Amino acid sequence: MSSAGAVLVLNAGSSSLKFTVYAKPGAEEGGVAASGQVEGIGTAPRLTVKDASGAQVVDEKLDATVKDARSALDSLSQWWRARFGGARVLAVGHRVVHGGARYREPTRLTPEVLDDLRALAPLAPLHQPHNLAAIDAVTESQPDVPQVACFDTSFHRGQSAVAELVPLPAEIRARGVQRYGFHGLSYEYIASVLPRVAPAVAEGRVIVAHLGSGASMCALKNRRSVDCTMGFTALEGLCMGTRPGSLDPGVVLHLFQALNLTAHEVEVMLYRKSGLLGISGISNDMRDLLASDAPEARLAIDYFVHRAAKEVGALTAALGGLDALVFTAGIGEKSAEIRRRICASSAWLGIELDEKANEAGGPLISRAGSRVSAWTIPTNEELMIARHTGAVLALN
Repeated sequence: MSSAGAVLVLNAGSSSLKFTVYAKPGAEEGGVAASGQVEGIGTAPRLTVKDASGAQVVDEKLDATVKDARSALDSLSQWWRARFGGARVLAVGHRVVHGGARYREPTRLTPEVLDDLRALAPLAPLHQPHNLAAIDAVTESQPDVPQVACFDTSFHRGQSAVAELVPLPAEIRARGVQRYGFHGLSYEYIASVLPRVAPAVAEGRVIVAHLGSGASMCALKNRRSVDCTMGFTALEGLCMGTRPGSLDPGVVLHLFQALNLTAHEVEVMLYRKSGLLGISGISNDMRDLLASDAPEARLAIDYFVHRAAKEVGALTAALGGLDALVFTAGIGEKSAEIRRRICASSAWLGIELDEKANEAGGPLISRAGSRVSAWTIPTNEELMIARHTGAVLALN
């Protein structure tokens, strides 16, 4: 990396601070100078770093004083100085989950913007507070470095009025209650590489399945978002690691009215104790469930696949047909078994899986002549953030 500087991309979670250093603001995949994370924040903090080739160059335990985003950023800054010397941080790009109705595209951060984003925290309690904590930490330590928020909701703006509608009274909808959609940075990346990876279907009707601890699906037509399984919050749609996905609203009323749970107890249940963890009672990690012989683990997997197959059918209806199904994110990219089962449940659409190609990870995992093709394409949200940050600040 040159002494001119680099763009730092941060993706902050409740117990981790993931980062990628881009040597060139207009970065393509080859522009990564380093990547890694500070994990175990507040419990057993550890810094891991990979170099430009993907080789691990740092794996060290950090002091127990690394308890929050600020101290994690301090550890990252120490590593930066040791590794890159006088190279400057030109800008910092952040993943911010919720941009609300106002922020439709990547935005340079100001105190006013931050106030707006803090007001959205109740709509994304697993993510938004931690995203903003990282922004605050950078502001405190490097106040002169410009920062850009890149929103997971942005890619879905431009959907039809019907797709964004929440069928409640107009006075409620006027207060920002609408379907926003999430995982937009991931979907935007997949849309950007489809012409190269799958040119025959790139401009057609494509469902992208972002399957990870958080999971959703997006219907693309001409590489633009038509519909998404997530809506007003990141609770809707697919079963997830600790989130239930779509629920009968009457269940939530029952929790309040019949079981006398508080709002906080319901929030914790819906965001942290449901989904794969709630069904199995074993783990929120699909790898653990696949390795388990417990009937509860099998039930959780069966439900995950069942919900995914239902959403494939629903989004196919929204698209008026289907040309391709793309798997991405942790489970989607790494679990041949989950891909196989979802494709089997969706075989009625014309998906014919190539078992060997699926086990090998693709990218094309369907047979030649399959009416609907299936793909595995790794996502790269960090690259999208780097591109947007460079564009907003005219660094490219």
